[in-house]
Amino acid sequence: MFTEDKQFYIAHCDNGPLYLVGKMANRHGLICGATGTGKTVTLQVLAESFSQAGVPCFMADMKGDLSGISQSGQMSGFIEKRLPEFFPVEPVEGEDTSHLSTFNPQLFHGCPTRFFDVYGEQGHPLRATISEMGPQLLSRLLGLNETQTGIMNIVFKIADDRGLLLIDMKDLRLMLDYVAKNAKEFTTTYGTITSVSVGAIQRALLALEAEGADQFFGEPSFNVYDFLQTEQGLGIMNVLAADKLMLNPKLYSTFLLWLLSELYTQLPEVGDLELPKLIFFFDEAHMLFKDTSKALVDKIEQVIRLVRSKGVGVYFVTQSPDDIPEAIAGQLGNRVLHGLRAYTPKEQKAVKAAAQTFRTNPNFNTEVAILELGTGEALVSFLDAKGAPNIVERAKILFPLSQIGAISDEQRETIIRQSRLYGQYEKTFDRESAYEMLVEEQKQAEKRAQKEAEEEEKRKAKEAKEKEKAKSSKSSSKKKSTGRKAIEKTINTTATTFGRQLGKSIFRGLLGGIFK
Repeated sequence: MFTEDKQFYIAHCDNGPLYLVGKMANRHGLICGATGTGKTVTLQVLAESFSQAGVPCFMADMKGDLSGISQSGQMSGFIEKRLPEFFPVEPVEGEDTSHLSTFNPQLFHGCPTRFFDVYGEQGHPLRATISEMGPQLLSRLLGLNETQTGIMNIVFKIADDRGLLLIDMKDLRLMLDYVAKNAKEFTTTYGTITSVSVGAIQRALLALEAEGADQFFGEPSFNVYDFLQTEQGLGIMNVLAADKLMLNPKLYSTFLLWLLSELYTQLPEVGDLELPKLIFFFDEAHMLFKDTSKALVDKIEQVIRLVRSKGVGVYFVTQSPDDIPEAIAGQLGNRVLHGLRAYTPKEQKAVKAAAQTFRTNPNFNTEVAILELGTGEALVSFLDAKGAPNIVERAKILFPLSQIGAISDEQRETIIRQSRLYGQYEKTFDRESAYEMLVEEQKQAEKRAQKEAEEEEKRKAKEAKEKEKAKSSKSSSKKKSTGRKAIEKTINTTATTFGRQLGKSIFRGLLGGIFK
């Protein structure tokens, strides 16, 4: 519940109400606890309080329960029983209750809500282009090793250098094929490219497509500024349907990380504001850091540290505090810790570590209290107005003013169709990108090759014809030469014979004359 002095009434302890200071809300936070201890209700209480203050939120809905934030809550026996703890009718001796008043059932209200879904089934489709996702996040999504990640970086670099847009999966597949076929050309400039690694990436892409992840890549890509909107002064709750998405944990965590990085990249610096511009709830946060390289964890740490200067508060929701790397956990100033279980030495160690993250309260043993907390109870420590952590308090979380539990399919469909975003992301388009450009380039190359082949064929035919002509000419000359020689031989023979006969005749004449 948002108060006039820009504070959020979140919980109540023996010493009175516990407030989250508005200008400290973007210093990030942690909500953790075992299954069934009340994490989702705490998230809902925080989110609707932010909405009341005009601060929009983003949250992933794992089971459909958070969709109820769109509807007004109602009185129940459980809430009625707990009302005196939060809204006392009579002042408690020694307690300042001037900020409280008797609870009015008219305070129950829903929040303006928009539903999103990567698969486009339970909300507005959420898409990104391959280029926007980038090689690092895409490599994490595909489960690539260091060598394959290096080749993915090369592929993106070549695409950038050649002005080839990578929008969807077919762009990336053809780009990988193009790079592999021209590996010798690129190796000197960009580094070694092996067909084995390219083949492994292609197989990972096929596996990703088989899981339906190809629906996530394309256009129109999502504009993160659509998260930063209000209706009638209330912050809009942007709820991502994640029940199906959770079947692919890497896609889920990588997608949320992409959204966070887009916020960091696109939003301007605003410094410390009285209220955040957006609160980003990262549920099942342990998935973000599982099987994640140190280089990427370092990058996440940097984004978390700097995104608060963009007016964005990030709240991790998980089962145990040790799910969050220490370097990142140190940046989470606002903490709500529900009960933990400690049946094994490892769990006992985690409880002890969790207790040590709080500023000690001399009135109780923090480590023991963690194990004693009931449903709806939590250890709470928010930052004070100067940014220092308050002493940890054992408290009960306020009940939500919106509906607890899922809404019907009909209600969801009505909200989707009434949204100002309806129709903006539902229809896809496919502009000219790497696929079309490479296909055209291949066609032109084939035409050039065909033309060259035809010219070569003509050249060879011409050469063959010239050779045949030369051969024919040579044969004719040979025949003429042979004929001339035959004639000459005949003439010579005839002449010799005639001469011989003439000689004999003269000789006989002479001799005959003498004897006569």
